[in-house]
Amino acid sequence: MKKSHIIVLFLIAICIGVFASKLGNVSSYSSYTDAKSKEGKTVQLIGTLTPGKAVNFDPIKDPNSFSFYLNDRDGNEVHVVCFDDMPTDFEKSEEIVLTGSMKENTFYADEMLVKCPSKYMENEIQK
Repeated sequence: MKKSHIIVLFLIAICIGVFASKLGNVSSYSSYTDAKSKEGKTVQLIGTLTPGKAVNFDPIKDPNSFSFYLNDRDGNEVHVVCFDDMPTDFEKSEEIVLTGSMKENTFYADEMLVKCPSKYMENEIQK
């Protein structure tokens, strides 16, 4: 076998290894009850802000964390502590995707993705 063939096979093996490791991180969204049963393990939780509940954010005390209540897709209310900057117009978000873990009755989020409403609404478009 030539040296070039060995190098190509080695590079292909590395690519397969990287792909396999990334494939292990793919997960689906969990509900509150699923996250509670997997306490301490990293899961993705999706939901909306609970109407009528305040978002607790004190930039003087800790500008890198805030807390709020989230309703998951099943309607369960979850207290969330997020260790990230609070996005602009957070209260107007349509949906929130959180990555983190459950401890006792609180979800601690390390990453957050906020899905905001479209600024191009069908009835607001003028031609």
